[in-house]
Amino acid sequence: MKCRALLIGALLTLFSGLCVAQVGGITVELNKLQPVKDACRAFLVTQNLTDTQFDSLQLDVVMFDDNGIVAKRLVVDIAPLSPGKTSLKVFDIDGLSCDKIGQLLLNNVVKCQDANGPRQDCLSLVRVSSRADIAFIN
Repeated sequence: MKCRALLIGALLTLFSGLCVAQVGGITVELNKLQPVKDACRAFLVTQNLTDTQFDSLQLDVVMFDDNGIVAKRLVVDIAPLSPGKTSLKVFDIDGLSCDKIGQLLLNNVVKCQDANGPRQDCLSLVRVSSRADIAFIN
């Protein structure tokens, strides 16, 4: 009986630890958009709330205009992401002015890799938000 209780306790501890690692995830915040010559500069604040080092994390991001029509699609690499680290990723959306962007969509994760190689669960880890005047959804 005592061994059974210890085993159940150990399993609960193991599974609760796994859930915490999954719940933490990776946050990607659209912090602001800034007009630049012939482009719109996007500032993404990322936070890796997992205990995993991500060597590659490429996001498929779609920009829609104010009418909901696809205006641009980009692959944005936000790696490397160290465990517990907050980072800033800045990239230009060439050929599209900021005032023509109505919404951003995290469409998919194109590539995700940690020290053990490629991962298939990264889309479920990423949570998006926006402080800008436009929404960033998934």
